[in-house]
This record gives sequence, structure tokens and C-alpha cells, in this order.
Amino acid sequence: MIEQTLKVVALSGHIAHLEAQQKQACAGCNGRCGSQVFSKLFGSGKKTFPYKFSTPVAVGQKVTLSLDDSHMVKHAFAVYMLPLFLSLAFAFIAAELLLVTEGWQILAAAIGGGIGFLIAKIGVKSFHHDIKVIKIHPISLPLTQIDGD
Repeated sequence: MIEQTLKVVALSGHIAHLEAQQKQACAGCNGRCGSQVFSKLFGSGKKTFPYKFSTPVAVGQKVTLSLDDSHMVKHAFAVYMLPLFLSLAFAFIAAELLLVTEGWQILAAAIGGGIGFLIAKIGVKSFHHDIKVIKIHPISLPLTQIDGD
């Protein structure tokens, strides 16, 4: 199970829009390592995740959700491996069965990769995510000093 704590940033009815807290890869190099350089180059746009809760939540509240790992393997295979396999299969068919020149083999590989991408894009939409609520954290109030204490 993959667990992530998210923060409720907006509400629309029973649907809460959740945002993950960004984690830096490390803090030991003060921004000189490759992961932090790429993070600065490509930005870190915050994305929200809509989720329908059965119990009421409030803006600012934190929620811990979990996702089954087996779904990640299915998605990774569909998105990464299917286009690659179809690209190689189309190139092999063009080279060995159709006996075409190298330019046509490259075109066949590109067509196979494109078809694999389209199949993956359509197929991933049909995958069901089994997301479970682990914990709804209470809203913490800020501590303030009261006069006379």
C-alpha cells in the first residue's frame, strides 16, 4: 500500500480538492544536486486531486489516503511498456516479413509506438483505483499566548 497525506484546499459539495505536500529529494546539498536543479527548471505546479468523502471535512484539514500497489504496476506496464513493445514489433515485422528499407522500418516503429500510446491512453481510463481513507486528521488550532499566563 502506498500512503500519502494530503491537505484539503477547496470544497465543492461532498467533493474535496486535495493537494499533496511537496517533498524535496534531499536538503543536504543546498540546491546543488540534479534533482533540485530539475525541480527549479521544470517548476513545481501544484495539482489538486478531487475525492468524494462520506464524512464532512473542512478546508485546511489533512487526510491520509492509501492506494493498492498492484494498480501502479498495471498502469506502468500500459503506459511505458505497451508502446515500446508495439514499436519493436512493428519494426520487426517491417524488417523481417515485409523486407522494406530502413526508412520504412523507422516509420513502422513510430506507427506501432503511436498505436501503443493510443491503446494505453484509452485502457488506463478503464482501470479502477481502490483508494481508501486511512485517517482524517483533526484541524489543529494555532497556539497563542493569553495575557496573564
